Amino acid sequence: MIKPLFNHSTEINDTTLNVIAHMPTTSLPTVISNDFAQKLQDKDFMRIAVLLAAKSYNEGGCPIGAVIVNNETKQIVGKGHNTLVQESHPYNHGETSAIRDAGRLDFSKTTLFTSLSPCDVCATLLYMRGFDRVVVGDVTNAQGNETLLAEKGIQVEILEDPVGIKQYADFRAEKPEQDLEDWQGLAALK
Repeated sequence: MIKPLFNHSTEINDTTLNVIAHMPTTSLPTVISNDFAQKLQDKDFMRIAVLLAAKSYNEGGCPIGAVIVNNETKQIVGKGHNTLVQESHPYNHGETSAIRDAGRLDFSKTTLFTSLSPCDVCATLLYMRGFDRVVVGDVTNAQGNETLLAEKGIQVEILEDPVGIKQYADFRAEKPEQDLEDWQGLAALK
């Protein structure tokens, strides 16, 4: 058996978190030991979501990323990033991409970390799938569905990540039409 690359003595920093962000979810058990996973805090999972958002931006897409974590084991069970542009997919946002990556799970035992406040479609999917908790990394550039999620019984927390906030603000200033399309579709550009 191969020993995981990251264990209890591995430092948690942007380099290790970037490896986790870019590694396929199914391969993470070969990278992350259980004791390393237990060391990860909410801010670390949010940073992974922000690193996934940067991946989307570097691919030409909207900088939004998400990570789904098992509440008990703290292992990542799903992750994804927005691929509106890359896959020409009108609703494959960070959250929907992470949910698709996780597959058929009992989401009531998980937390979803999203780098940006969820849109209407993503918020609906989060309560339809019964998520226990959602942590939002940016309500400075977008907000609105946190109250809806809380009303549906989901524990909502705001954990703004300054890197993610700047990243999305820069994107919005650079590509306002792509930002508008992501939120409202091509019809909004008329």
